[in-house]
Amino acid sequence: MAKKLELHPDRLFPTLESTRAIARRLYEQVVNLPIVSPHGHTDPRWFAYNENFSNPTDLLIKPDHYIFRMLYSQGISLEALGLKSTIDGNRGEPDPRKVWSIFADHYHLFRGTPSRLWLDYVFQYVFAMEVTLSTETGELYYDTINEKLKLAAFKPRALFEKFNIEVLATTESPLDDLAHHQVIKNSDWKGRVITAFRPDPVVDPEFEGFVGNLIELGRITGEEINNFSSYLHALNRRREFFKRHGATSTDHGHPTAFTADLSDREKEKLFQLALSGKIDAQSAEIFRGQMLTEMAAMSIDDGLIMQIHPGSFRNHNSQIFEKFGRDKGADLPIATEYIHNLRPLLSKFGNNSHLNIILFTLDETNYSRELAPLAGHYPCLKLGPAWWFHDSPEGMRRFRQQTTETAGFYNTVGFNDDTRAFLSIPARHDLARRMDCGFLAELIADHRIDEDEACELAIDLSYHLVKAAYKL
Repeated sequence: MAKKLELHPDRLFPTLESTRAIARRLYEQVVNLPIVSPHGHTDPRWFAYNENFSNPTDLLIKPDHYIFRMLYSQGISLEALGLKSTIDGNRGEPDPRKVWSIFADHYHLFRGTPSRLWLDYVFQYVFAMEVTLSTETGELYYDTINEKLKLAAFKPRALFEKFNIEVLATTESPLDDLAHHQVIKNSDWKGRVITAFRPDPVVDPEFEGFVGNLIELGRITGEEINNFSSYLHALNRRREFFKRHGATSTDHGHPTAFTADLSDREKEKLFQLALSGKIDAQSAEIFRGQMLTEMAAMSIDDGLIMQIHPGSFRNHNSQIFEKFGRDKGADLPIATEYIHNLRPLLSKFGNNSHLNIILFTLDETNYSRELAPLAGHYPCLKLGPAWWFHDSPEGMRRFRQQTTETAGFYNTVGFNDDTRAFLSIPARHDLARRMDCGFLAELIADHRIDEDEACELAIDLSYHLVKAAYKL
């Protein structure tokens, strides 16, 4: 017999009833606040053309690398999940129903994971499913969701409005023409979808196709990029272009937080080496570090918020990368140092009131040792929320426990979902709000803050801080 799907209204709240009651009261103040999603990877094409999503598999499985990595870890090939190979022409399993069946058969693998919380939220609150997904109910799920996706109420813009999203940022390469954003801008739809500037393809010499990317950057900016000065000018022009399409932030996914402050002569020499395509790994790291400092200087001038997302060993599984490309669940956290690595940038710009940097980490060991003290001192720094592998109930709890005493709440920036999985956005924000309300309830129960202060904090953490941090 199929198991009933019923998310408990007190999920994720403290277990002690008196503290749980406080968390409930705080949550009532934030549950219906609009969603501000300042950083993510949803496809702007969805909102530009507002076409019905094709089927449950393409919508819920294919964009979600959390699902890929779990299923792949259990021996299920990416081809079986419908992913297309870029090298051998194999298009993967063409039948989305069969892919969904594999997912349903293995749904038990997600027990205890944040993915299970997000997915069950979507199934119950978006699609009104009444039983848990399993082998037994897989066909029912597919047919029910597939039929609903044909309705006008399940088009991208309608869901955007249903989710009460106030603003949503996508993330684009500096080589993107932002045509989809222009379509949205020219439409009569009132939803606010903006872009964010992700310069990695043209500032990381180890990014695939780097030299060709610089040639394309020169073509679209009208710059002959043959020296460091012309290169920076081209980047500034693209930043201006992104700002005209609503961007308020940049995003930097460097392997480390290393920064540099080289002389003009050293910068030119390093750039020519990168332009030649013959740069070694050590020099590439120095180049990336110098470009973080250059981007900070540009942010002071144009006001874009700078996000630094270091600490991911990307594409660790080289066979998967060669066959399927980026973002297929093979990225892994690595130890990340900030105190020494950020010092060149902070020595130059750290006291400038016009610079705003949001730091993220995948290395939780430096929350209290490095990140909280840095953000608790430098006026240009704020801490981004628990991210990626730590975008989870326990990850959020650890973040608050280890950063609050030194950095406080107001040197953080609320929550962002950083997802490709559009339908999980309200689920993720709801989870974050519940965890913050639970944490605040514990502080009240310990008599460390008053409930009226906690109520203000709950609203700030859910809404006001993110708007202020991202200039939204």
